[in-house]
Amino acid sequence: MSKTLFITGTGTDVGKTYVTALILKKLRELQNLAAYYKAAMSGNNRAPDGTLIPGDALYVKKISGIQQPTEKMCPYVYETAVSPHLAARLEGNPVDPDVILRDFDLLCRQYDYVVAEGSGGILCPLRFDKQELYLEDFIKAENLSCIIVADAGLGTINSVVLTAEYMKSRGIRARGIIFNHFEPDNQMHKDNLYMCEHLTGLKVIACVKNGDPNLEISAEALMNLFCESNRKRESYDLVSL
Repeated sequence: MSKTLFITGTGTDVGKTYVTALILKKLRELQNLAAYYKAAMSGNNRAPDGTLIPGDALYVKKISGIQQPTEKMCPYVYETAVSPHLAARLEGNPVDPDVILRDFDLLCRQYDYVVAEGSGGILCPLRFDKQELYLEDFIKAENLSCIIVADAGLGTINSVVLTAEYMKSRGIRARGIIFNHFEPDNQMHKDNLYMCEHLTGLKVIACVKNGDPNLEISAEALMNLFCESNRKRESYDLVSL
């Protein structure tokens, strides 16, 4: 049975995609068959033939070296650089919960490890029209445990604690924090690490410096972050959650 992990962040552009790529790179180097998944991806460019290029997926594949086909990484790719729910509405292509769950479960049948990356922060809406769909609906449907990625700099105490408290209040399991853009000699960064651990009860499991080619975490610690996938669902219905 596949092992899964969800990567969320304290907001947009904190480094979720880079950290996700480093996790997948380490899994591959440990001889594991690993896959990447992102339910909805906005702010993408078009190829000369007019097709949309899933930028985050291509980036992850390049950094991690995984061989997964790019077209199996993200079912909903949007051009407009806004939240997926708004991009979907503007482009007339709403996220279908059946599709995102089906595609994720298919990867779980084909790969030993599947790392799912969120869009934006934990509260990001995937759809908001006649139906409301949020990242947490997907997380709960798949019974995923999560890692919080945060920028190590100014303001991170507030954003990390608010993210962790929201997840706790919604019954979402956070396994730890990864700091990005971490400077080992920066007193504020070191204090942010201590304060975030103290205020959330979560451990900072890794710190990523600018340009780090690898994630500094042991193989055992990395494997312990993953949980077995939950594929007992007979129907794909997120409305009841």
